[in-house]
Amino acid sequence: MKYIVILGDGMSDRPLRKLNGKTPLEVAKKPNMDFIARNGRCGLLKTLSEDMPLGSDIANLRVLGYDPRKYYTGGRGPLEAMSMGIQLRKDDIALRCNLITEENGILKDYSGGHISTEEATELINLVEERFGTREIEFHPGVGYRHILILRSSRYSTAIRCNPPHDIMGKKIADNLIKPLNESGRETSRLLNKLILRSKPILESHPVNLRRKKKGKLIANMLWFWGAGKRLELPRFKERFGLNGALISAVNLLRGIAVYLGLDVIDVPGATGYLDTNYEGKAEMAMEALETRDFVYIHVEAPDEAGHEGDVNKKIKAIEDLDKRLIGKILNSLRGEELTIAVLPDHATPIEVRTHTTDPVPFAIYSTERKGDSVESYSERSAELGSYGIKEGTEFMNLLLGR
Repeated sequence: MKYIVILGDGMSDRPLRKLNGKTPLEVAKKPNMDFIARNGRCGLLKTLSEDMPLGSDIANLRVLGYDPRKYYTGGRGPLEAMSMGIQLRKDDIALRCNLITEENGILKDYSGGHISTEEATELINLVEERFGTREIEFHPGVGYRHILILRSSRYSTAIRCNPPHDIMGKKIADNLIKPLNESGRETSRLLNKLILRSKPILESHPVNLRRKKKGKLIANMLWFWGAGKRLELPRFKERFGLNGALISAVNLLRGIAVYLGLDVIDVPGATGYLDTNYEGKAEMAMEALETRDFVYIHVEAPDEAGHEGDVNKKIKAIEDLDKRLIGKILNSLRGEELTIAVLPDHATPIEVRTHTTDPVPFAIYSTERKGDSVESYSERSAELGSYGIKEGTEFMNLLLGR
């Protein structure tokens, strides 16, 4: 038996007036997701809760069967650092470092206009040259997503950082990093100094001058969040007895895979945005299954559309995922023994443009199990499924039929 999880990040939503009271999932043409729901079993999954950060790190750990209350160290930084091969010592702190667009004191865009990896690497290398020390390291990642490492026991994770996608349109000055107690005071001072000092050197860089000339948003400021220390997680194979792999363009997911001992599969052209290589992800997933039992395919595009508040982009992301990835996998594995699931990690509703605690729809189809009476895949239809409402950490056992 082969097990496949297809996760559309932030794919779930809420009814929209402009869609006549329907959600993007209900409007999108998605025959392959509907096939999985119609021939499988459905339910709702609680992946986020108000007592923890509303992040994809928390949600995906739960989907993969790991309780973040037991294993989480405070932020996504260490997960992303691990995916980049950055070794963390006991006292080291890793933070996500976004390249953002600041305009007239306002955080205008969390992604620096979805700056390319090539452009961003030039900017982060400059920041490392100007601000890097034995204790402060900047590491370029993918697109707008990068890493800052603080290597000293003087620094603390006792700070409050706002994810930039949660504060678009708000004042930078009102959302700078704050200490939670005295131990976080030096760290917050350092990070805020780096944020404010980054603007003049980034704004005048040739990369941004070219972007401005072309009418694009510029990536003219750093923004730090997701501070955490090294995690200790039991291996996936030890917990579930499966050899597995993970496919994602996003370093957060790739870092989770490294911690869990899942193989990370690289896909040329996987971007973490709407222009990602869906077909390549499908092909590499099927190749991975030739020597493994389990593959987890993560697609970031629906979440990016949700953060942008763009309903048309979100519908397109859902339809592309369905046709170009799920359809390809189902057609290629027709007649094989398999269990395949589709779900989001969390909702990123168009109207709020950030993550919410809404339970998300999931559907599991197995060639060895009977389905229920659900006819299509969506938030409302999944609510009628035979699984009911489940905790996120229960998902893997449901997938495996345990």
